[in-house]
Amino acid sequence: MVQAKPPRRSDDPSLNKVIAGRYRLEARIGEGGMGIVYRARHVLIDRVVAVKLIRPDLRGETHLRAWMLREARAANRVDHAHIIDIHDIGETDEGELYLVMEYLVGTPLSAEIGRGPMPIQRGVDIIEQMGAALARAHDLGVVHRDLKSDNILLTARGGRRDFVKILDFGLAALAHDPRLAPKGAVFGTPEYMSPEQARGEQAGPQSDLYALGVLFFEMLTGHLPFRSSDRDTLLEMQRKSPPPRPTSLRKDCHPVAERIVLRLLEKDPRKRYRDGHHLLEELKALQRSLPSQGWEKESSVAPVAPPPPPPPRSPGVTEWASRAGLFSRMIARAYPSSNAPQEVLESAARLWDTAARANGLEGEIASHTRKLEALERRGRALRAEIGRKVEELAQEESRALRDAAAFAEEEELARGELTRTERAAAEALTLADTAERAGRGTRAIYEHAGAGRAMVEAKAEWLGTRRAKREAKEATAKDLRRQIEELREQLARYAEALEEDLAQGREKVAARAREGLRYEKAFIENSNLLIAHLKGKPECRDLLNELVAPQEGEPKPRSS
Repeated sequence: MVQAKPPRRSDDPSLNKVIAGRYRLEARIGEGGMGIVYRARHVLIDRVVAVKLIRPDLRGETHLRAWMLREARAANRVDHAHIIDIHDIGETDEGELYLVMEYLVGTPLSAEIGRGPMPIQRGVDIIEQMGAALARAHDLGVVHRDLKSDNILLTARGGRRDFVKILDFGLAALAHDPRLAPKGAVFGTPEYMSPEQARGEQAGPQSDLYALGVLFFEMLTGHLPFRSSDRDTLLEMQRKSPPPRPTSLRKDCHPVAERIVLRLLEKDPRKRYRDGHHLLEELKALQRSLPSQGWEKESSVAPVAPPPPPPPRSPGVTEWASRAGLFSRMIARAYPSSNAPQEVLESAARLWDTAARANGLEGEIASHTRKLEALERRGRALRAEIGRKVEELAQEESRALRDAAAFAEEEELARGELTRTERAAAEALTLADTAERAGRGTRAIYEHAGAGRAMVEAKAEWLGTRRAKREAKEATAKDLRRQIEELREQLARYAEALEEDLAQGREKVAARAREGLRYEKAFIENSNLLIAHLKGKPECRDLLNELVAPQEGEPKPRSS
């Protein structure tokens, strides 16, 4: 993950450290509530990743390790294009937990919001992508629980300017584990916290929808709906204060967008959208109604910054042989009579041997890595396939439950009408009986009583059809839920088996990579010995300069 202006921390002791025997930390690129994020590179395979380590001052907090484990497992289980990919998870030799994620270049949504209100088309496009990712997550039983503008990265991908990536599922489903979230504990970011979270209650999918409402409000107006410098005051506002209408801050706010925002920000979770799929239907309908011209043409939007240059690449194993060759040429110049000291000759021989061994080892690691990547691709494809099936079923379930709720409302109205009709019919029948006993019965009285009975039958039949339709929709939803749960169980079983296979493969790579680090150390030690011996030889100066001069785009090799 890369933000627009990553912090520069050259004094970080973790820089240049090798994690899990294979990921060298190259630069510090971000910091969150739980971890520090670094740009890293595989020591022998040219693969750039982002590595998150638990913050140094929190390494003793064992519950945070569980949070990070949740982040990886939650994101991997969802496996959605708009959620950051997690490649690997594990512990360092020192017992530090780490996550290896895809390396992203982009801008946090918070930075874009800081420039002011967004064009309606842009805001809807961004919130729709976020909604799609969260709908999939909720379908699979995963709640983000800490959505905020800093956790949304806007990248460029496939020609799309605002490709959304949601970061930090570190608090996902936290409340399900009482060891991590004691009853009544309040976790999250107050500005985006739902009323139920502010009360210390368990967060659910509706809590994420509330946070989406806050984000949509921000994008439309450039302001948060609730603001206070005091945390307790802000939490109280989230619990009880009605949100301002977006049009109070932006007069030209689209009325449908305002309606969506206000529904998302309902204090009662039951009054928000039933689920992410319900929200997406309205967002897509709004998108279709908006002008077709792109928001990119509007002058209020800042131009997209060009991507940064690729990270510097350290000299690879393939270059070791050429360096060993340079040393051999220097030795030949310094000792044309082949009378070089034995120590120098042995060091040169070790260089050649180390380069050859490392080159072969690199091939083995590359082979293991390709197998791992193929396994990851197969796993990702299957997870995506199951995820799409779950999503399709969940969309149907959402519509079925909404239809059932609508029929339930009609059923309740019909029941009320039936009760009133039965009361009126009973009164008409009583009147007819009284009139008949008194000998004053008329055709009109009897017809009125008969009509009352017929009306009762009609209302009862209408009530029965509403009840039958509601029950049918509920039965459909129940069957869909059964299918969804079966797929989720299948996904869980597969994920466990896949993780076991991946863990074995990663251990093989780690073991070989650690061996590669030993080769690297030996190569550097022998190189330093030869440099120290040959640096005073004027006939070797040009070759020595060629040896230590950095290649284009590469840092100067270190001597230790």
